[in-house]
Amino acid sequence: MGSRCPACPAYGCAPWPTCSPTPPRRASSCKGARWALRKNPGRLSDTQKATLASIQATNRPLYRAYLLKEQFRELIKIKGEDGKLLLAAWLRWAARSKIPAMAKVAKKIRRHLPELHNTLDSGLSNARVEATNTHLRVLTRRAYGYHSPDALIAIADLTRGGLCPPLPGR
Repeated sequence: MGSRCPACPAYGCAPWPTCSPTPPRRASSCKGARWALRKNPGRLSDTQKATLASIQATNRPLYRAYLLKEQFRELIKIKGEDGKLLLAAWLRWAARSKIPAMAKVAKKIRRHLPELHNTLDSGLSNARVEATNTHLRVLTRRAYGYHSPDALIAIADLTRGGLCPPLPGR
């Protein structure tokens, strides 16, 4: 029976190994590491680089998860057959990583592998569609004060539809 988790003693949670992914002796190395782990490696400050080095030395599973995340970020940029080969290698690495969350992600990616292969082959994404949807939601929120939906349609045509009427006097 392990000791109680220091992160949540008020809740009387399970003994240490089943409660939190980071042991108490490693918790101090994770303090302030969120942005260092989330940022693009090329844009890390010196302090964030030092934080990552500390994590590498003290918390190997967290650093391995960070490396898996960064590798996936880079492999999505590579298209075609090379991208498919790198994705297959990444899936093997994630499944063998002994990190349950990464193994779960690899399993989910395997379920959608044909769609990911199509994305790697075509180089297309749904980013433009998502941007248009977000913009139209903002326009709809702004249009609550209008008297008719025709005004919303007109603004959507002007901003997203490529409609460019000639302006008078210009």
